Amino acid sequence: MQPYAVKATGLTKHYQILQRELGLRRAIKALFHRTYRTKEAVKAIDLTIAPGERVGYIGFNGAGKSTTIKMLAGVLRPDAGNVRVFGLDPHADRVKNASQIGAVFGQRTQLFWDIPVQESFELLKEIYQVPTSEFAETLAWFREKLDLAPLLDVPVRQLSLGQKMRCELAAAFLHRPKVVYLDEPTIGLDIEIKETIRHFIREMSDRWGTTVILTTHGMQDIEEVCDRVIVLDDGKIIYDDTIDQLKASFSHERTLRITLEEPVPFALPTVLINRVIMFETDELTYELAFDDRELSSGQVIKEIVSLYAVRDVSVSVPKMETLIRKLYQAGISA
Repeated sequence: MQPYAVKATGLTKHYQILQRELGLRRAIKALFHRTYRTKEAVKAIDLTIAPGERVGYIGFNGAGKSTTIKMLAGVLRPDAGNVRVFGLDPHADRVKNASQIGAVFGQRTQLFWDIPVQESFELLKEIYQVPTSEFAETLAWFREKLDLAPLLDVPVRQLSLGQKMRCELAAAFLHRPKVVYLDEPTIGLDIEIKETIRHFIREMSDRWGTTVILTTHGMQDIEEVCDRVIVLDDGKIIYDDTIDQLKASFSHERTLRITLEEPVPFALPTVLINRVIMFETDELTYELAFDDRELSSGQVIKEIVSLYAVRDVSVSVPKMETLIRKLYQAGISA
């Protein structure tokens, strides 16, 4: 067995972006003399993912997540560095690589729009040359786990968003790939469907040893599916460790949530500046993150209520969203 599922070294990607100037004269000039600026989307990333790992690959919009995933999947060629997926160059060996990966990329579909879902699965069976007995076994299992039976005779274009995503996941895992790339698989879905999808991804990975690389803005997806989290910012990895270690690193973190009686300009009391990180959730509610080794909850509450009329207050261990935001603000490097 390969010692790694995915290995990238010095992975780099640049984009050339046309510089546009306002005005008719400048627009005409640009027809003959164009000026470009270089955008560094991914900056010399080193990355190793073991077989069977479930990795959350996260970052703000524009951080370079999608570009990285497209290079790992073979859709884009790196400008520098190299990547191997179970020993294959995903771009140079695109046909071989396609047989060992699955993907769900946002709203892009791999199903066939005008035919029933069952026929789409049958076509994918032929494309990936899945043995008939294996296909039947896999599809029977998917029918149970994703409740697909009522959907198989329905044309893809008639499916709701949640129904379509369940079918897209089944299609991605249908040929039992070694690696699956998932880009926002739960976006826009209701809570029940999200739970079904998260459980399905974990179960597939455990059952077949599938490596899963998940990009999402939903931190609950990361917590419930992944064992490791990689945080990307401005094309560079700023954190790479297990989720348990991330939580342990901030085991002394506390979040104080306060709700004011009325909307007023809110600022941290002087004594709390540089000791508390503030997040505004709405015009009445604020979350204050602090280290309980430096400040007690009582001290923070005392300072706040001495200046503001407070309707409600609660203290909790911070959620994953807060930990990730703190990583960005603190600028922790891997």
